Amino acid sequence: MTSTKDLGSSAPPTPRLPARTTPEPSAVLELLKPITWFPPMWAFACGVVSSGQPILANWRIALTGIVLAGPLVCAMSQAINDWYDRDVDAINEPDRPIPSGRIPGRWGLYVAGIWTVLSLLVATTLGPWVLISAAVGMALAWAYSAPPFRLKRNGWLGNAACGFSYEGLAWMTGAAAMLGGALPPAPILWLAFLYSVGAHGIMTLNDFKSIKGDRQMGIDSVPVLLGPDAAAWAASFVMAASQVVVIGLLISWGHPYFAAIVAALLLGQIAMMAKFIASPVERALWYSGFGVPLYVLGMMASAFAVRAVGGG
Repeated sequence: MTSTKDLGSSAPPTPRLPARTTPEPSAVLELLKPITWFPPMWAFACGVVSSGQPILANWRIALTGIVLAGPLVCAMSQAINDWYDRDVDAINEPDRPIPSGRIPGRWGLYVAGIWTVLSLLVATTLGPWVLISAAVGMALAWAYSAPPFRLKRNGWLGNAACGFSYEGLAWMTGAAAMLGGALPPAPILWLAFLYSVGAHGIMTLNDFKSIKGDRQMGIDSVPVLLGPDAAAWAASFVMAASQVVVIGLLISWGHPYFAAIVAALLLGQIAMMAKFIASPVERALWYSGFGVPLYVLGMMASAFAVRAVGGG
């Protein structure tokens, strides 16, 4: 008689599924992180508004630029970052697309490269200054994540690169696209610059959640370098000071009502900053959720102010 054990041993082995050689489409979308696309898309929209050009008559340009800012350039920066962080993610977040194997081999790098080329191709259709600003933004994205620069290892440099890419360059790109690829006038450039400076503080908010890990990995984020309390003061000061200068400029340009709107939004932020500073590690995410929206609303109010005077 044949035993059950014998029957089990004579059964054919279960075939193993071959390892993936191409990425899952859903994993590629996860790698590109759509949730991160909003800030540069919003800044691009501010540039569109500030240009003073009719939006409906130029909707194709505006739509193309929004795609360039978010699903292309920003998405590219996310792919680059995940590729060069893959070893760390394999320890801390092994379910991410690259360490989990859902994006196999070197496909993470290939996606970043493909998106870089696509971004440049789209930027060329929107004029020379759009191409220049997009190229600078992409260069900063690579420098932020990739060796030898790895700007993300220093909170001052890394946050500056992100702030200027996500806010200033995106704003300038939106205005330039609507102006036929020309360099935007000085008031638009001033607003783009100042809100980029303030965005450094916003980027610092994101670093509070990973202070322990950053210390272990040798990443000198602003909270690691200054300590949580001093970093909270620094982030708040940078965000507030840039808006104070914006308010002064709006007044000097003859728009006290828009200046009053930005000032009211800033007062709301300052009230929340006080709570954030009192307990920065616990309330950084809270401030990001409730204080930062007031900051970005001020951006759009400023864009409308510049639009009202035809670029200053």
